[in-house]
Amino acid sequence: MTNFLETDRLVLRAFTAADTDHLLALDNDPEVMRFINGGRPTSRQAIETRTLPRLLHEYPCWESHGYWAVQEKTTGTFLGWFEFRPLQEQSTAVVELGYRLNQAAWGRGYATEGARALIHKGFTDLEVERVTANTMAVNTRSRRVMEKSGLSLVRNFTGDWPEAIEGSEQGEVEYELTRTEWEQTR
Repeated sequence: MTNFLETDRLVLRAFTAADTDHLLALDNDPEVMRFINGGRPTSRQAIETRTLPRLLHEYPCWESHGYWAVQEKTTGTFLGWFEFRPLQEQSTAVVELGYRLNQAAWGRGYATEGARALIHKGFTDLEVERVTANTMAVNTRSRRVMEKSGLSLVRNFTGDWPEAIEGSEQGEVEYELTRTEWEQTR
């Protein structure tokens, strides 16, 4: 299996069906899922029929995936995943950045390290023009990662939540970084 990206401490690689148990554990941690679905558990069937197919999807403009399993480089420990996917199937112009890491990886700089590496790769190798990311307004940890990765707040908005979760009444935030802004800070 070829790695998509390596940093000093991380390896980002394509998902496989063998990652099902890792994803099940990740998506069944109430704290990990707090700002995604309110911390409700996810069934194995949902992982196999919805989550894994989404993570394995290939984007024609890259002939590659948009979601990457992340593991610690020295130990091979599964830490979670990163999203860096085109918002349109046929265009690399705008990509969405996201991440979901297990609690053991929190507070160690992994999210920022992976996000910065993906942004660099996007602007130098993948013809990306703009990186966007969003989260709930109350998700201060995720917002801090976005800021430390070079993204700036663009707007606050109210999303369409099928089921309200704690904090959703405060809305969501969108961050972005353009290629021009990134080049000016290098």
